[in-house]
Amino acid sequence: MWTVVYIAQNKLEAERLQEKLTAEGLLVKTKPIGGSKDAENSAYEILVPASEVDEAMEVMNSF
Repeated sequence: MWTVVYIAQNKLEAERLQEKLTAEGLLVKTKPIGGSKDAENSAYEILVPASEVDEAMEVMNSF
C-alpha cells in the first residue's frame, strides 16, 4: 500500500524530492493533485510504500 509522505507545491519540487529519496534506495511515486491543466504548477503527492514511511520521513528531515 502506498502512503503519502509529503505534498510538493509543484512538479519541480516533486521531482527533486523523488530523486533524493530514490538515491537513498526508497521506492517513490509522484501523483498530481486535482485536475489542473497546468501540470507544472500543480501540487504533487509524494508516495512511498507503507513499510518505508519511517525511513522516508527520516531522509526528508535530513535536508
